[in-house]
Amino acid sequence: MKLDAVKWGGALLLIFGLVAISAWTAWTWQANAYGQLLAAKETAYQTERTNLANANSAQILAEQGKRFALEQWLAASDQAHYRVLSDEKTKQERLRDRLATADLRLSVLLDTAATNGGDGMQASTVPGGVVHGTARAQLDRAHAQRIIRITGDGDQGLIALQACQAYAKEVSRTK
Repeated sequence: MKLDAVKWGGALLLIFGLVAISAWTAWTWQANAYGQLLAAKETAYQTERTNLANANSAQILAEQGKRFALEQWLAASDQAHYRVLSDEKTKQERLRDRLATADLRLSVLLDTAATNGGDGMQASTVPGGVVHGTARAQLDRAHAQRIIRITGDGDQGLIALQACQAYAKEVSRTK
């Protein structure tokens, strides 16, 4: 009986050894397969992330290009606006100088209908005067200069408004 027990003990030991080896082999094979699956998923994930990063970089470069173009346009627009504004100021200064030196006189039209009794006829020309047409009155130099200064401010406001409108149009066009 002892011999049978040793035989059966050896057979059981052999069976346990084979089960252990097959379990270890199956475990190793599964771990290897799972590791390959994880590696494939990691590679796919990294590829996806790289593609997203490249797309993001391309979008950033495109936006930077748009911004650079807009900055260039703004610089050119500012130069043009400054040139128009300085030209207008120069014209206003020349006009004020001409008014100050009496080289130029500012006059206004008079309502001749009210001064002639409402018949709409012109008053006769002044002796020694060659100007025919509507009656005019010359303004004092100081008043004329104030009027020119006011219109100059209005012109500058209109120029600034045009520049703002061009800026708004360009900004809305680029979006």
